[in-house]
Amino acid sequence: AADGGLYAELIQNRGFEYAPGDKEGRDKNWNSLHSWSLNGAQTSFVIDSANPLHPNNAHYAVLDIKVPGASLVNAGFDGIPVKKGMSYTGSVFTRQLAGKTSAIEISLVDSTGKILSQTIVNTAVKWENAAFSLTPSADAPNARLELKPLSAGKLAIDMVSLFPQTFKSRKNGLRNDLAQTIADMRPRFVRFPGGCVAHGDGIENIYRWQNTIGPVETRKPQRNLWGYHQTAGLGYFEYFQFCEDIGAIPVPVVAAGVPCQNSGTGGGGQQGGIPMNEMNEYVQEVIDLVEYANGDINTKWGKKRAEAGHPKPFNLKYIGIGNEDLITDIFEERFTMIFNAMKKKHPEITVIGTVGPFFEGTDYEEGWELADKLGVPSVDEHYYQTPGWFINNQNFYDKYDRSKSKVYLGEYAAHLPGRVSTLETALAEAIYLASLERNGDVVTMASYAPLLAKEGHTQWNPDLIYFNNSEVKPTAGYEVQKLYGLHAGDQYIPGTLTVSNKEDAVQKRIAVSVVRDTKSGDLIIKMINLLPVAVNTTINLAGVNILNKEAMKLLLTGKPTDKKIFTVGSQINVSENFVSLLPAYSFTILRIKS
Repeated sequence: AADGGLYAELIQNRGFEYAPGDKEGRDKNWNSLHSWSLNGAQTSFVIDSANPLHPNNAHYAVLDIKVPGASLVNAGFDGIPVKKGMSYTGSVFTRQLAGKTSAIEISLVDSTGKILSQTIVNTAVKWENAAFSLTPSADAPNARLELKPLSAGKLAIDMVSLFPQTFKSRKNGLRNDLAQTIADMRPRFVRFPGGCVAHGDGIENIYRWQNTIGPVETRKPQRNLWGYHQTAGLGYFEYFQFCEDIGAIPVPVVAAGVPCQNSGTGGGGQQGGIPMNEMNEYVQEVIDLVEYANGDINTKWGKKRAEAGHPKPFNLKYIGIGNEDLITDIFEERFTMIFNAMKKKHPEITVIGTVGPFFEGTDYEEGWELADKLGVPSVDEHYYQTPGWFINNQNFYDKYDRSKSKVYLGEYAAHLPGRVSTLETALAEAIYLASLERNGDVVTMASYAPLLAKEGHTQWNPDLIYFNNSEVKPTAGYEVQKLYGLHAGDQYIPGTLTVSNKEDAVQKRIAVSVVRDTKSGDLIIKMINLLPVAVNTTINLAGVNILNKEAMKLLLTGKPTDKKIFTVGSQINVSENFVSLLPAYSFTILRIKS
């Protein structure tokens, strides 16, 4: 999702930091040499770690060049996709270990061996970064980057980087088409880093935000629970910047002092927590994150944010503590410690707790008991269920106590194992989202998960947005999320839905939500029909002052098994009392000036 995906870096294993442990030893080729090869003779290529560029970036390549001519080659992430005429910016750190400083010829080469673009940079006596740019003469879906030293000697190379034009032209930025696809949903917030990445595979693998800021060569890479490598190139600064760029509120999630319950360290299961004699330091780390986001430039962490290029605060308002953890005594002790410290130091920040991985059971119940006891402002609920569950549980939040914690539905999806999103699953989600809008006084936020998945590298279905190196492939579920995002409104309008057929199965497959956008004055009517037959509706807007008899209609419909669907827009005439047909398997939105 990040490296090789949303993060725009095109060089794989750019710092030579891949390690067998990333994949728990299951891939013998997953090491510091991964994605790199030597093309040519009279040169050797090894990995060293003496006097590294930075302790967090311990490994680097050493080329021993007897006779110039060989090239160090990077294959990218399933190849390096390049476009004719587009400028690509790159950089490389070098250190001459033996022989005189010279130069490196850097080339983009297509799969046939044709050179698409070429430039030269000088090497240095001590570690030094050299910048370059390349402009391909032709398109290539799977190019490679080649670095050819031009003189004999021994040369150290590290942090080889190549970026396309990024979203909003941000340095060390994001892949433009993927970032834009997310922005097009008009998300009100973005959760980060998301899921089990946050609390990690054992205590040593907890995602520590300080390791992800500053110059990329100083950041600390690590594996994650899903078995792949994180460069931390897309770190907390890039995350906060992206949120600002798309008008979304950041919702960072930090570990509650315990790792993921699925941790493999020591034989499986949650492996205790951060030792209590280290918890004060960890609590300070969480508090420091708020200072990094919001602090004055004269504060320690606010200064670091300013040095990264953003002197103004990022206006952090929320922070999640924990991610679907087991609600054990170990968890409760540490969560309580962090929560109380945050409440004292930063009462302006809304803390979001956690109530386990399911919508029922021991962790859910004990998580809610802890939230009640501490007065946690909001809790994060997660559940992946079948479309039938979402259809049959539209009243799930109707029964919630309005005096207790608010709910953030942080992860959900209509989930059929092994199947990607279809119109049927997307409409089940649309029906459920209508019930969330009705219960907006309880459910203040909701986010579909997982958000991104690269074709050929997936471990989970469904995901919202699939992609490869050259294409973005939004799902049916994405179209529903986008429609809700673009037509969210900010005021719920109560109404009555009457269905002539009294069968329970029929009643539950038709849903309506009416909201108002107070900025535009539009009344927004969402209607979902998950029946195999069309439904004739009469809409009664008695008491609504209709300003324009012509309204905008958006329609999403098709076969229940359709994976690729599109919204069609049109104009219709409306009045205080009018008829509208809901096609079989459809989601209809009306925007009425009122």
